[in-house]
Formats: sequence, structure tokens, C-alpha cells
Amino acid sequence: MPAISHRRDSLEDINTDLVTLPRFIIETQQSIKGAKGDFTLVLNALGFAFKFISQTIRKAELINLVGITGNTNSTGDQQKKLDVLGDEIFINAMSASGIVKLVISEEQEDMIIFHHNDSKYAICCDPIDGSSNLDAGVSVGTICSIFRILPGSTGSTADVLRHGAEMVGACYAMYGASTHLMLTLGNGVSGFTLDNTLGEFILVHPELRIPSQRSIYSINEGNSYYWDKHIVEFIDSLKKPQDHDGKPYSARYIGSMVADLHRTFLYGGLFSYPADKKNPNGKLRLLYEAFPMAMLVEQAGGKAVNDQGQRILDLCPTHIHDKSSVWMGSNDDVDKYLKHIGKL
Repeated sequence: MPAISHRRDSLEDINTDLVTLPRFIIETQQSIKGAKGDFTLVLNALGFAFKFISQTIRKAELINLVGITGNTNSTGDQQKKLDVLGDEIFINAMSASGIVKLVISEEQEDMIIFHHNDSKYAICCDPIDGSSNLDAGVSVGTICSIFRILPGSTGSTADVLRHGAEMVGACYAMYGASTHLMLTLGNGVSGFTLDNTLGEFILVHPELRIPSQRSIYSINEGNSYYWDKHIVEFIDSLKKPQDHDGKPYSARYIGSMVADLHRTFLYGGLFSYPADKKNPNGKLRLLYEAFPMAMLVEQAGGKAVNDQGQRILDLCPTHIHDKSSVWMGSNDDVDKYLKHIGKL
């Protein structure tokens, strides 16, 4: 009998009332007055695409999907085989939803328009961010911004060439030891982890908040030779003992935006990719890297600005592949940069 009692106690520690992504979407929809379920279709399509890409990456080496194709994408990066397949998976999933009017992808020079009746959303994505690290087994991810198309639009670049603050949602999926999903619908950030046995994303970080300060900086210092002087001086200042604890910042840089920012969401700190002499407008694309990550960061209580201290979400691109410099992460750490450039 004692053994049975012990077993019963251990079973009580197992949560059987899981909040899956579909349940989260439905409960969120029910809380919004007048919701018709259109956005639910978008989120379901995104969830399917993330699971499909996750499983494809896990078996990539076994089915000869590593290596490059020999082509370059719309922004001049070498395309990996998985870049092409991930892009195809994503586009097909959005088309099948029936509610997405157009897709902007890093892998496509031009926008893709779907001729569905009553489609209402535009999705901008980087299908596999950090793909240069794929063959080394480093975590990569998919980043997405979600816009509602303009009234009366039949699908054009005007639907996405808007201020970042006009997004209605943003998310990223990170594919590593586990597959993680961070999602915002403009009312905070929710974090999910994929349970491969159930085939469902499970809510593990409800109402996620970025710590207000953490002495970690994440930046590619291999580019420091090309930085402006004030950037070099600021990063050098982080390597000295700080007033609040007498210790210098620690450097943590993976080289995959999704992986570096995922750590920042959980632990805090500062992530940056400044402009330099090689990339005078910055390296990260506004629509499907800077915008969605900035929305997620702000919704989690952090800040996101460019080299000049302008709020990322106040910027407005003029081309679908426009780039920007970024400084984002913990509120106090971004403020430290803003003070350095005299904007605070």
C-alpha cells in the first residue's frame, strides 16, 4: 500500500491540464469582442509551418539537406538547401490557410500574392534565420511579422511598407534541443515549447517578461574594425567594472539572431547588430527581423532602438527588404546605450 501511495503522490506532480497553442488561440479569440476566427486560421497555419520546418531540420543530415545550393537570396546571402525547402514549406502553409493575402520572404525577391476571397493578412518572414550555422548544428529559427491588409487592398507592398507599430502580431520559432515559440498578439508575450510526443506546442511561459537588467551583451565583435567610433567606445565601456555591481559585462554571441534573442528574453541583457562601413544601413531586415523582434521585446517589457536611438517600431521601410541597425533587450541595458549617445 505505501508503494501505491507514493505512486499516487508522484502522479499528482504531473500537469494534465495543458494549454496547447490551439487552446490558447481559441481562448484568446473568445476574449475578443467581435472576433470571427480569421486570426485563428493565421496562427494555426503558422503553428503547422513551424512544426513542419522543425521536423525537417531534425532529419536534414540524414536526407542530404545540408550544404548550399549555389544560389543567393534576395538580400545577397548564400542559400542553404534548407533555406529553399523552409521557404517552400512556409509559403505553402500560408497559401493553404485561405486567409493570408500575401507573403514577404527573405528568400524571395518579390512579394507573393494569393488570390483567395476574403483573405485579410500579410505575413513577412525569414523562414530559417541563422541558416549559415545549420551544418554545425547551431540553433536557428523562423521569424514572422503579421499585418492586417489595408481596407480594399487586393495585395500590394503598401500593405506592409508601414510603421512597425501597425503590426497585429509577431512571433519566432527556435529550432534547437527543443523547438520553442514566442508569440505576441499585442497583449504581452507567451512562450511555448513543442512536445514532440503530442505534436503540440505547450504554453510554458505565460506573460513572459524580460529581466530589467542583466550584464550580458551580444554582438559580433569581429566587425568592430568597421564600426563607428562611438560604437567601439560603448562596447569597450561594457568590458569595464560597472557602477551597479563592480563587474564587467559578459559576452555571449551565437551568431543566430533567434538564438541570441531567445537567451535575452529568458536571462536579460543587450543584443545588438549596429551599422558599419560594410553595411551602412545595418544588416537586419526591418520587416521580418527587426520589426517582429522589436514588437516581442517591447511586449515583454524591454526596448528596441536603432543606432540613432529611434524606436524600431516607429520606423517605416520604403522597400520590402530594407535593413536597420538594432539595439534591443533589457530596459536598463538599452537605456545605457541611449545615455551613451545622448538620447536619454
